[in-house]
Amino acid sequence: MTSPLVTILDDEPEIRRILTETLEDAGFRTQSFARAREFEAALNRVTPDVCLVDLSLPDTDGLALVHRLALEQGAAVIIISGRAQVQDRVTGLELGADDYITKPFDPAEVVARVRARLRSGPRTAAPASETARFSGWTAHFDRYVLEDDTGAETPFSHAEGEVLRLFLDSPKRLISRAQMQEALGGAAGESFDRAMDVRISRLRTKLREDPKNPRLIKTIYGAGYIFLGDVDWV
Repeated sequence: MTSPLVTILDDEPEIRRILTETLEDAGFRTQSFARAREFEAALNRVTPDVCLVDLSLPDTDGLALVHRLALEQGAAVIIISGRAQVQDRVTGLELGADDYITKPFDPAEVVARVRARLRSGPRTAAPASETARFSGWTAHFDRYVLEDDTGAETPFSHAEGEVLRLFLDSPKRLISRAQMQEALGGAAGESFDRAMDVRISRLRTKLREDPKNPRLIKTIYGAGYIFLGDVDWV
Protein backbone atom coordinates (compact mmCIF):
# COMPACT_ATOMS: atom_id res chain seq x y z
CA MET A 1 0.00 0.00 0.00
CA THR A 2 1.40 3.39 -1.02
CA SER A 3 2.15 5.78 1.82
CA PRO A 4 0.17 9.05 1.94
CA LEU A 5 1.74 11.96 0.09
CA VAL A 6 2.23 15.26 1.92
CA THR A 7 3.27 18.36 -0.04
CA ILE A 8 5.07 21.20 1.73
CA LEU A 9 5.01 24.82 0.53
CA ASP A 10 7.32 27.10 2.53
CA ASP A 11 10.03 29.50 1.38
CA GLU A 12 12.24 28.76 4.42
CA PRO A 13 14.71 25.94 3.56
CA GLU A 14 15.13 24.90 7.20
CA ILE A 15 11.38 24.54 7.69
CA ARG A 16 11.14 22.41 4.55
CA ARG A 17 14.04 20.24 5.74
CA ILE A 18 12.58 19.69 9.22
CA LEU A 19 9.12 18.86 7.89
CA THR A 20 10.46 16.58 5.17
CA GLU A 21 12.68 14.59 7.55
CA THR A 22 10.03 14.33 10.26
CA LEU A 23 7.23 13.28 7.94
CA GLU A 24 9.37 10.74 6.07
CA ASP A 25 10.57 9.27 9.37
CA ALA A 26 6.87 8.87 10.24
CA GLY A 27 6.23 6.91 7.05
CA PHE A 28 4.87 9.60 4.71
CA ARG A 29 6.03 10.46 1.21
CA THR A 30 6.79 14.15 0.72
CA GLN A 31 7.32 16.80 -1.91
CA SER A 32 8.52 20.27 -0.93
CA PHE A 33 8.41 23.60 -2.75
CA ALA A 34 9.68 27.12 -2.10
CA ARG A 35 7.40 28.86 -4.61
CA ALA A 36 3.66 28.68 -5.17
CA ARG A 37 3.98 28.41 -8.94
CA GLU A 38 6.09 25.23 -8.59
CA PHE A 39 3.67 23.86 -6.02
CA GLU A 40 0.61 24.48 -8.20
CA ALA A 41 2.33 23.00 -11.26
CA ALA A 42 2.98 19.81 -9.28
CA LEU A 43 -0.71 19.60 -8.35
CA ASN A 44 -1.51 19.22 -12.04
CA ARG A 45 0.57 16.04 -12.08
CA VAL A 46 -0.25 14.40 -8.75
CA THR A 47 -2.89 14.81 -6.05
CA PRO A 48 -1.43 14.93 -2.53
CA ASP A 49 -3.28 13.58 0.48
CA VAL A 50 -2.46 16.68 2.56
CA CYS A 51 -0.95 20.07 1.68
CA LEU A 52 1.09 22.00 4.26
CA VAL A 53 1.02 25.67 3.24
CA ASP A 54 2.79 28.71 4.67
CA LEU A 55 0.92 32.01 4.37
CA SER A 56 3.94 34.32 3.91
CA LEU A 57 4.97 33.41 0.38
CA PRO A 58 7.17 35.51 -1.93
CA ASP A 59 5.18 34.97 -5.12
CA THR A 60 1.51 34.82 -4.08
CA ASP A 61 -0.95 35.58 -1.29
CA GLY A 62 -1.04 32.53 0.95
CA LEU A 63 -4.65 32.97 2.01
CA ALA A 64 -5.80 33.28 -1.59
CA LEU A 65 -3.90 30.09 -2.42
CA VAL A 66 -5.53 28.23 0.49
CA HIS A 67 -8.96 29.34 -0.67
CA ARG A 68 -8.20 28.26 -4.24
CA LEU A 69 -6.95 24.86 -3.11
CA ALA A 70 -10.00 24.19 -0.95
CA LEU A 71 -12.66 25.66 -3.24
CA GLU A 72 -11.43 24.65 -6.68
CA GLN A 73 -9.49 21.45 -5.99
CA GLY A 74 -11.03 20.17 -2.75
CA ALA A 75 -7.53 19.66 -1.38
CA ALA A 76 -6.92 18.95 2.32
CA VAL A 77 -4.93 21.94 3.59
CA ILE A 78 -3.10 22.56 6.85
CA ILE A 79 -1.73 26.08 7.25
CA ILE A 80 1.66 26.46 8.96
CA SER A 81 2.30 30.11 9.67
CA GLY A 82 4.05 32.60 11.90
CA ARG A 83 0.82 34.60 12.06
CA ALA A 84 -0.44 33.71 15.52
CA GLN A 85 -3.38 36.10 15.91
CA VAL A 86 -6.78 34.48 16.43
CA GLN A 87 -8.22 36.45 13.50
CA ASP A 88 -5.57 35.02 11.15
CA ARG A 89 -6.50 31.52 12.29
CA VAL A 90 -10.21 32.20 11.85
CA THR A 91 -9.67 33.67 8.38
CA GLY A 92 -7.55 30.72 7.29
CA LEU A 93 -10.12 28.19 8.50
CA GLU A 94 -12.98 30.18 7.01
CA LEU A 95 -11.26 30.24 3.62
CA GLY A 96 -11.19 26.46 3.61
CA ALA A 97 -8.16 25.25 5.56
CA ASP A 98 -8.66 22.08 7.60
CA ASP A 99 -6.24 23.06 10.36
CA TYR A 100 -3.86 25.84 11.42
CA ILE A 101 -0.48 25.39 13.10
CA THR A 102 1.57 28.37 14.28
CA LYS A 103 5.34 28.73 14.10
CA PRO A 104 7.45 27.82 15.95
CA PHE A 105 5.98 24.33 16.05
CA ASP A 106 6.83 20.91 17.38
CA PRO A 107 7.41 18.62 14.35
CA ALA A 108 5.70 15.77 16.20
CA GLU A 109 2.55 17.90 16.43
CA VAL A 110 2.57 18.40 12.67
CA VAL A 111 2.70 14.64 12.18
CA ALA A 112 -0.19 14.19 14.61
CA ARG A 113 -2.28 16.84 12.83
CA VAL A 114 -1.59 15.25 9.43
CA ARG A 115 -2.62 11.84 10.75
CA ALA A 116 -5.78 13.33 12.28
CA ARG A 117 -6.70 14.89 8.93
CA LEU A 118 -6.17 11.58 7.13
CA ARG A 119 -8.32 9.73 9.68
CA SER A 120 -11.24 12.02 8.84
CA GLY A 121 -11.21 10.64 5.29
CA PRO A 122 -10.47 12.14 1.88
CA ARG A 123 -12.08 15.49 1.29
CA THR A 124 -12.84 14.57 -2.29
CA ALA A 125 -14.71 11.37 -1.51
CA ALA A 126 -17.79 11.20 -3.69
CA PRO A 127 -21.03 11.59 -1.71
CA ALA A 128 -24.22 9.73 -2.56
CA SER A 129 -25.74 12.91 -3.98
CA GLU A 130 -24.58 16.41 -4.82
CA THR A 131 -28.00 18.09 -4.67
CA ALA A 132 -30.34 18.66 -1.73
CA ARG A 133 -33.72 20.43 -1.59
CA PHE A 134 -35.06 22.04 1.57
CA SER A 135 -37.49 24.83 2.50
CA GLY A 136 -37.64 26.37 -0.98
CA TRP A 137 -33.89 26.08 -1.55
CA THR A 138 -31.73 23.75 -3.61
CA ALA A 139 -28.08 23.26 -2.63
CA HIS A 140 -25.83 22.23 -5.52
CA PHE A 141 -22.65 20.91 -3.92
CA ASP A 142 -21.07 20.14 -7.28
CA ARG A 143 -21.23 23.84 -8.19
CA TYR A 144 -21.15 25.38 -4.70
CA VAL A 145 -24.34 27.38 -5.18
CA LEU A 146 -27.66 27.81 -3.38
CA GLU A 147 -30.68 28.20 -5.69
CA ASP A 148 -33.91 29.77 -4.44
CA ASP A 149 -37.42 29.03 -5.72
CA THR A 150 -37.09 31.69 -8.45
CA GLY A 151 -33.91 30.16 -9.83
CA ALA A 152 -31.62 32.89 -8.46
CA GLU A 153 -28.27 31.50 -7.35
CA THR A 154 -25.97 32.45 -4.47
CA PRO A 155 -22.47 30.94 -4.27
CA PHE A 156 -21.06 29.45 -1.10
CA SER A 157 -17.49 28.52 -0.20
CA HIS A 158 -16.13 25.02 0.32
CA ALA A 159 -15.88 25.75 4.06
CA GLU A 160 -19.51 26.88 4.21
CA GLY A 161 -20.51 23.86 2.16
CA GLU A 162 -18.92 21.47 4.64
CA VAL A 163 -21.06 22.89 7.43
CA LEU A 164 -24.20 23.01 5.30
CA ARG A 165 -23.78 19.38 4.24
CA LEU A 166 -23.31 18.39 7.88
CA PHE A 167 -26.65 20.01 8.73
CA LEU A 168 -28.45 18.58 5.71
CA ASP A 169 -27.16 15.07 6.46
CA SER A 170 -28.62 15.26 9.99
CA PRO A 171 -31.79 17.40 9.91
CA LYS A 172 -33.74 17.93 13.15
CA ARG A 173 -30.93 16.45 15.22
CA LEU A 174 -28.71 18.30 17.67
CA ILE A 175 -25.14 18.65 16.39
CA SER A 176 -22.70 19.56 19.15
CA ARG A 177 -19.49 21.53 18.73
CA ALA A 178 -17.55 18.34 19.48
CA GLN A 179 -19.41 16.48 16.72
CA MET A 180 -18.70 19.31 14.28
CA GLN A 181 -15.00 19.24 15.15
CA GLU A 182 -14.86 15.46 14.74
CA ALA A 183 -16.70 15.56 11.40
CA LEU A 184 -14.85 18.50 9.88
CA GLY A 185 -11.38 17.90 11.28
CA GLY A 186 -9.06 20.54 12.67
CA ALA A 187 -8.04 21.33 16.20
CA ALA A 188 -10.70 21.99 18.80
CA GLY A 189 -10.49 25.31 20.60
CA GLU A 190 -11.37 28.97 20.38
CA SER A 191 -10.25 29.42 16.78
CA PHE A 192 -12.30 26.44 15.57
CA ASP A 193 -15.38 27.65 17.46
CA ARG A 194 -15.07 31.15 16.03
CA ALA A 195 -14.57 29.78 12.53
CA MET A 196 -17.77 27.73 12.88
CA ASP A 197 -19.64 30.81 14.12
CA VAL A 198 -18.49 32.74 11.04
CA ARG A 199 -19.48 29.97 8.63
CA ILE A 200 -22.91 29.55 10.21
CA SER A 201 -23.50 33.31 10.23
CA ARG A 202 -22.67 33.51 6.53
CA LEU A 203 -24.90 30.54 5.74
CA ARG A 204 -27.78 32.20 7.59
CA THR A 205 -27.25 35.38 5.57
CA LYS A 206 -27.26 33.45 2.30
CA LEU A 207 -30.40 31.61 3.37
CA ARG A 208 -31.99 35.01 4.21
CA GLU A 209 -32.50 34.08 7.83
CA ASP A 210 -33.60 36.61 10.42
CA PRO A 211 -30.45 36.83 12.59
CA LYS A 212 -32.57 37.39 15.71
CA ASN A 213 -34.90 34.47 14.98
CA PRO A 214 -33.47 32.05 12.39
CA ARG A 215 -35.99 29.49 11.20
CA LEU A 216 -33.63 26.89 9.74
CA ILE A 217 -30.35 26.86 11.67
CA LYS A 218 -31.18 27.16 15.36
CA THR A 219 -28.58 27.72 18.06
CA ILE A 220 -29.10 25.67 21.21
CA TYR A 221 -26.93 27.63 23.63
CA GLY A 222 -24.44 25.50 25.47
CA ALA A 223 -25.30 22.46 23.34
CA GLY A 224 -24.87 23.10 19.60
CA TYR A 225 -27.11 23.57 16.57
CA ILE A 226 -30.21 22.02 14.99
CA PHE A 227 -31.23 22.27 11.33
CA LEU A 228 -35.04 22.36 11.28
CA GLY A 229 -35.84 21.99 7.58
CA ASP A 230 -37.07 18.86 5.79
CA VAL A 231 -34.34 17.67 3.42
CA ASP A 232 -34.65 15.72 0.18
CA TRP A 233 -31.44 14.52 -1.47
CA VAL A 234 -31.95 14.13 -5.22
